Amino acid sequence: MSSPTPSSPTPSSPTPSSPTPLISLPLISLTWTDHVTGRQGFLVVDRLVRGVSSGGLRMRAGCTLDEVAGLARGMTMKEALHYHPDARYVPLGGAKGGIDCDPRDPEAYGVLVRYLRAMRPHIESFWTTGEDLGLTQDVVDKAAAEAGLVSSIQAVYPLLDDEDTARGRLADAFAVEVDGIGLDELVGGCGVAESVLVALDRAGVPYAGTRVSVQGFGTMGGATARFLSRAGLRVVAVADVKGTVANPEGLDVEALLAGRDGHGAVDRGVLRAGDVELPGEAWLSVAAEVLVPAAVSYAIDGRNQARIGAAARWVVEAANMPVLPEAEALLAERGVQVLPDVVVNSGTNAWWWWTLFGDIGADADEAFAYTRRSMRALIDQMLARAAADGTTPRTAAHAIVADRLPLIAERFGWYG
Repeated sequence: MSSPTPSSPTPSSPTPSSPTPLISLPLISLTWTDHVTGRQGFLVVDRLVRGVSSGGLRMRAGCTLDEVAGLARGMTMKEALHYHPDARYVPLGGAKGGIDCDPRDPEAYGVLVRYLRAMRPHIESFWTTGEDLGLTQDVVDKAAAEAGLVSSIQAVYPLLDDEDTARGRLADAFAVEVDGIGLDELVGGCGVAESVLVALDRAGVPYAGTRVSVQGFGTMGGATARFLSRAGLRVVAVADVKGTVANPEGLDVEALLAGRDGHGAVDRGVLRAGDVELPGEAWLSVAAEVLVPAAVSYAIDGRNQARIGAAARWVVEAANMPVLPEAEALLAERGVQVLPDVVVNSGTNAWWWWTLFGDIGADADEAFAYTRRSMRALIDQMLARAAADGTTPRTAAHAIVADRLPLIAERFGWYG
């Protein structure tokens, strides 16, 4: 889960920066209306592999069908990017769910339960889902049980060799904590941080002194800040729903993590001398080499990208679809490289399946090592291809997907 921060208005119909190869329209696209509140929810299944798809459920005010469709397509790409024919985990298809409701609304939980109850046939049959923006896994699990579901990922159970052992392994992994934070909340940020480190390594930039600005301090943003800080980078700004806190000498990331609430908002009482409070969009303009949007989609557009300072070299998409295509093109003209979400934040989804299928056990050190190794190889391949082809990292990632989707289709068919 990531915490929303003030940003530009959400476009109603974002256009992908380039089309996902070999995919046209989604297989399933539906809109649900809550009979109690009138709020709407959405489900898009972009693709099935072995008859199953994977993609989280988000809840935010203003969520749209177009947004969910874009996220579902991104999930198809994330799954394909982690395809290795010799691994136990074989990628699924891509899907996504969304509910147009503020998760802080008193009616939000009831809406969630009714949505899951309405989606129950799909979740039982072919859609595996879990936490995403606005929802934590414990809330999803509680609501799923109330809606009559065995699990939010039960559609994948028939694909497991030993269901009881696999489910026990995943449950054990979710019970692991590292320095007071659940392993499930850390692996995604570990993958994002490793993406940053690979980019620095390829550019010959030392970790020490490299400045980072993070938008969103929930699950993904907070974990990313922790791993980057511990690698020696200097986190100079963090934005949450209340605004931006900044310090050019570096923030105390551990103190901020200890002082955040369940939605990623930081208690300003933990700030130190030298820390300053700034407006929400100030995270864009602080002097930093690395910017990490880790909250809402569409956070950087053609207008506010101009606020990004001259020191910036990378925008690393920890959130889903945070940089609009026009902004990405303008940033590229300025020499700022955007590392795309479909690669950068794919570690969380992959960790679920690596664990469930048995590629790794319920152990933090093993999970972090496997995540780092996998993400480093994938980011390095993407950046090498972008350099060789003279394209952007996003275009290179799409090209890798284009190579892998036919292999998956040949092995499993188009619908499984």
